[in-house]
Amino acid sequence: MRHLRAVLFQLHWLLGLGAGLILTVAGVTGALLSYEDAIGEAFDADLIRVARRAEDPLAPDALLARFHAQRSDPVANLTLSAEAATAAMVRLGRDPATGLRPPSLYLDPYDGTVRGSARTEEAFATIRRLHRWLLLPGDGKGWGRPLTGASVLALLVLLCTGLYLRWPKVMSLRIWLKPHLRQWGRPTYWSLHAVAGTWVLPVYLVIALSGLWWSFDGYREVVTTLLTRGETITRMADGKPPATKANGLPAGRRDSATNGEAAGGGSRKEVGLGSAGAPSLDAAWAAFRTAQDGQFLRATLLLPAGPAGLVRIRSENRNGWRDDIRIEATSGRILMREIGGERPLGARIAGNMLDVHSGRIFGLLGPPIFLVAALLMPLFLVTGVLLYVGRRAAKARRAQAGAGRTATSALSPRA
Repeated sequence: MRHLRAVLFQLHWLLGLGAGLILTVAGVTGALLSYEDAIGEAFDADLIRVARRAEDPLAPDALLARFHAQRSDPVANLTLSAEAATAAMVRLGRDPATGLRPPSLYLDPYDGTVRGSARTEEAFATIRRLHRWLLLPGDGKGWGRPLTGASVLALLVLLCTGLYLRWPKVMSLRIWLKPHLRQWGRPTYWSLHAVAGTWVLPVYLVIALSGLWWSFDGYREVVTTLLTRGETITRMADGKPPATKANGLPAGRRDSATNGEAAGGGSRKEVGLGSAGAPSLDAAWAAFRTAQDGQFLRATLLLPAGPAGLVRIRSENRNGWRDDIRIEATSGRILMREIGGERPLGARIAGNMLDVHSGRIFGLLGPPIFLVAALLMPLFLVTGVLLYVGRRAAKARRAQAGAGRTATSALSPRA
């Protein structure tokens, strides 16, 4: 047992020192990303809020026509709010030459005037690349993705070995949950490291198990199968196309409504909203409003890949779940409607893995708890390094003292 403990101890500090910096970067950037929407709304408050007018806001087609009269950028999707005094937002398509996406733009919902661009979007795009791929070349296809995935696996091992190493001989909540800060130095570092780790262990377990979703395709496929019992979730986070039904429609929905990309699958050439050859959105929007009026907060309109003539609308509802509807553009007939809150629990988890990862799925207290846990990640790196340095220094002092005693013994006269 003592040998096992020594092995686990060596493994714990080795993985902690090796993956600690990456986990610290992931924790801090993840904390920022969990409040991306709130931070963006705070910085863009003057662009988001518009004066309410007597007339109704423009319909989607008219709004896009006003936009294209000002700018020629292709529109990837259009987000409309249920609140008439809130600006619409267009997410632009990528530049074919550079592959970069310009910042999203806010539009006045009454006349289509461009009010300005999202001020924090480019900064958070960089933070997201740092969080997921460490800003290494190749992004998701480079070394960054496996490195972050390996670090998440290391975190799981650190949680298991740390729990084993700090298991007390006498069970007491005070020992488990209360840090001892009276004596500064290694005892305090160890207490902070162990007790804080106990508090955040369940949160880190959820973060790690959900974070692997974006790191390893095989893991995501296995978890999806286990959670949904074979039901396909449309367009997973890696952007690969889903399985399709016989009618060409994707079999499910993707995990996040924040990415704003069209669903995968099909071979139809991508067409920007409101451009020549794009279907009208007005009939689909009217059908959506009839079906969801009073329930949604905001809705994103885009054109799904696959059969032409369809409009996909993803909405965020007042109950916290996201719905996904596909509507025939010409007739406004709803072809598929998936209500997020009515799906089985496993399918809801698989379809909202980003909400699991950020804590939003656990209600109002979830995001702040996950935020604090993520911001504590540097504490474990700092205290772990201090414990390692202190242990090495103590070992060196013991070795030096032992060498001194040996020298003294050798020089002393024999009896």
